[in-house]
Amino acid sequence: MFSRGVKLLMVALQAMSLISISTASLQYNFYGSSCPNAEQTISNVVYGLIDADPSMAPALLRLHFHDCFVMGCDASILLDPTKANGSPEKTAIPLRGYDAVNKIKAAVEAVCPGKVSCADILAFAARDSVAKAGGFIYPVPSGRRDGNVSSAFSVFSSIPSPFFDAEELVQSFAAKGLTVDDLVALSGAHSIGTAHCSGFKNRLYPTVDASLDASYAEVLRAACPDGGADGVVNNSPVSPATLGNQYFKNALAGRVLFTSDAALLTGRNDTAEKVRENAGDLTTWMARFAASMVKMGGIEVLTGAQGEVRRFCNVTNS
Repeated sequence: MFSRGVKLLMVALQAMSLISISTASLQYNFYGSSCPNAEQTISNVVYGLIDADPSMAPALLRLHFHDCFVMGCDASILLDPTKANGSPEKTAIPLRGYDAVNKIKAAVEAVCPGKVSCADILAFAARDSVAKAGGFIYPVPSGRRDGNVSSAFSVFSSIPSPFFDAEELVQSFAAKGLTVDDLVALSGAHSIGTAHCSGFKNRLYPTVDASLDASYAEVLRAACPDGGADGVVNNSPVSPATLGNQYFKNALAGRVLFTSDAALLTGRNDTAEKVRENAGDLTTWMARFAASMVKMGGIEVLTGAQGEVRRFCNVTNS
């Protein structure tokens, strides 16, 4: 499926990932004995979903990010509202991809009932989304267990806001054990997907943000008229379906959407330097992104006897 050059890159990324992994309780090939076809089954379903709807790639990436930043990578983002849990995370911010995760889980359960956690499915699905949208792949350690608690309240105190400045972004990522390198590398995910006008209208009205390219601002004002409906635009005006380092080139050109995007270049010297490095070398960004994804996937994980392996991703077993 991948070219020789990408396969060689995969080997390099694997070495980097092994060095960067911060959670010793997770293991590569965790399901090698209990469900040897788990990862291939997940990949097959994810690839099919993205072939049918390319927007599933950014949707699955965002689900994994939200899951890990709120209460750790425990699939709490997937739980439906019930009398017991009140308002779970998924009620706080509208996200896509829940039905896709349920399809992936059903396929895995058909092969190995009760073996593969929904938290691991999210991590594998994010990796496979990168493979489809970006053309590179990296190994993902697994062994996560699913949590039983989910709270909408915890979302707003955990997810970085699109209105954050550079210092707030750095602090938000540091609270999760992630560095400036991780912050900038992971921001490259904004090369794909879409955004609601309400997330960046503050940069258009009443006056245009001085750091925003004037011609791009006019395009955005046409798509997002003041007082109009909350429309949707592509995160990137260039190759919006390809995951790559175009985001960083956009930032240098003043063609990124959010206050938080622009802040990486204008707020701190260290983040600005990383933006320039990633813009100048696709392979460098790929390696950094892969390593940071593995690191993010280890945030506050449940392992061993903690949590459970849900039979259905949207409800706890009990």
